[in-house]
Amino acid sequence: MKLLDVETPAVLVDLPRLQRNIQRMADMARAAGVSLRPHTKTHKLPGIAHWQAEAGAGGITVAKVSEAEVMAASGLTDIFIANEIVVPSKARRLAALARRVRMSVGVDSREGADALSRVAVEEGVELRVLIEVNSGLNRCGVLPGAPVLELARYIKGLPGLVLEGIFTHGGHAYSATTFEQRDGIGLSEGQVMVETAGMLASQGIHLERVSVGSTPTARAASSVSGVTEVRPGNYVFYDAMQVGLGVATWDDCALRVTATVISRPDPYRAVVDAGSKVLGSDRGGNLSAVRGYGHVVEYPQGLLARLSEEHGVITFDQSSETPHIGDRITIIPGHACPVANLANHVYLVDGDRVEATWPVLGRGRVE
Repeated sequence: MKLLDVETPAVLVDLPRLQRNIQRMADMARAAGVSLRPHTKTHKLPGIAHWQAEAGAGGITVAKVSEAEVMAASGLTDIFIANEIVVPSKARRLAALARRVRMSVGVDSREGADALSRVAVEEGVELRVLIEVNSGLNRCGVLPGAPVLELARYIKGLPGLVLEGIFTHGGHAYSATTFEQRDGIGLSEGQVMVETAGMLASQGIHLERVSVGSTPTARAASSVSGVTEVRPGNYVFYDAMQVGLGVATWDDCALRVTATVISRPDPYRAVVDAGSKVLGSDRGGNLSAVRGYGHVVEYPQGLLARLSEEHGVITFDQSSETPHIGDRITIIPGHACPVANLANHVYLVDGDRVEATWPVLGRGRVE
C-alpha cells in the first residue's frame, strides 16, 4: 500500500526512525550498566514493546492496570506499574496479573500499602512494590531520606508485600529552559535516589531496584553509580517537545501525522483536517521550547498556531512559500504520547510505503 492511499488525518510511525531510536536507547542503557525498562504509555502498542524487549529491555513500565493487562495478554512477562494502586478492585486485578507474570507496583503511603497488603493476603499472592520518591516533580511520591525509611519499615512489616526498590520520575526536566538545567535535574534525580538507597541499606533494608525515569533525564540520571534501572518512554517516537529540550532532532522524530490542506481563507493561513482530536494540545511545561502545536515538516516556516477539534490552523508570513488546497503535509506533534492514545490505529511506514497497520490495543486503557 502506498502512503498516498492512506486517508487523512492519519498517524504514521516511521519504521527506520523507530528502530534506530529503540536501539540507541538500549545501547545507552547497556553502556551505563543499567537495566532498561521503557514506559509503554507513549505508544500503547504491544508490538513495539516486544521490539524494545528484543533490543535488550529487561521489562516494561505502564501507567495503569488496564495497560498492564493488554501488555500481559501479548506475552510480555515483566511489568511495572509506575503508579499508585489504592482501590481494592484494581488491586485484585493486579493480583490476578501477578499469578501470570512478574508484576511490581508503586506505593507512596501507608494507606496504599495497607490496601495492597489486604488484597495480597486475600488472594494468596505476593505483590512486589517500589516506593515512589519525590525527586523534584512534586506530584506523587514521598520526600527522600527519612520519610522513605519510615514507609519502607512499615511496608516490611506488612504481609503479602515484598519491598523491591524505589523509583522516581524526573518530569520537572520538561520545564527546563537550558540544556544544562535539564542535565542538572537528571544528575540530581540519580543522586537523590542513590543516596536514599544507601541510607536504607545502612538501616538493613537492601533494595534490588533503584529506578529513575523520563526521556530528557535518562542519560544523566543513569550515569550516577548506584542507579540500577532507567524508564524512558517518549524516546521511541520523540516530538517537538524533545527537540525543544535538545534531546532529539527533527530527523529523530518517528511519530508523524499526515494531514490535508482543506482551506486557504487568505494568503497567510492554511487550514488542515487534523485538530486536537488527532494531535492533542499538550505543549509541555516550557512553552518557549515548543513553537506552536507541532512542526510542519514541509513548511518549517509555517506556525501551527491554533487547534480546534477537527481543524489545525497554520499561519505564514507574507514571504513564505505556502501549500495549496488538497496538498498533504506532515506534522511532528508537540507531544507524541497523547497522539498515540487518540488513534484507533497507526500506519507503520518506510519511505512512501505502508508496511503494516497496527491497532492501538492500549488506546483508552486509562483505568
